[in-house]
Amino acid sequence: MSNSATKSKESAHEPQSAKKLAQIVERAAKAFELKNLRFTTLRQKVFEEIAATHASIGAYEILARLGDKGTRVAPISVYRAIDALMEAGVIHRLESKNAFFACRRADHASTGRRPIFLSCEGCGGVIEADGQDIFDLIGERAQSAKFTPRVKFVEVQGMCSRCATGKKDA
Repeated sequence: MSNSATKSKESAHEPQSAKKLAQIVERAAKAFELKNLRFTTLRQKVFEEIAATHASIGAYEILARLGDKGTRVAPISVYRAIDALMEAGVIHRLESKNAFFACRRADHASTGRRPIFLSCEGCGGVIEADGQDIFDLIGERAQSAKFTPRVKFVEVQGMCSRCATGKKDA
């Protein structure tokens, strides 16, 4: 397992520190700038809610968290912000849960390498791991079958090491 996957797994049970969250938000702002997109106040607030945890979070949970902090917006506004965050490449969608999580691997955008998503059924943490070899194999098998794939993601559900060993959050 890569170091970035290990780091994510070890901290999947912990919320982001304020310093780490600020760094993640700054990286997102740069991604928006590189793609000539606007990182509006609402987009930043939605991103902060998603990035505040290593778990995936649904749109209505984001809406509720924003409301708890005094930001009242319509659900469609949250969905539009999510669409923009996905277009900028700073969040990913877990298809199986219709939930979102912050991209923690800045390298795959620049290298073109594709991640796979490892989703813990115990704590809800999501780990990104390099999956380029898996996507290459899918492409080879599809080509030999004269099939054009539209694979956008690979999700694996299971248990992170912490949940599998029964360790509880302190």
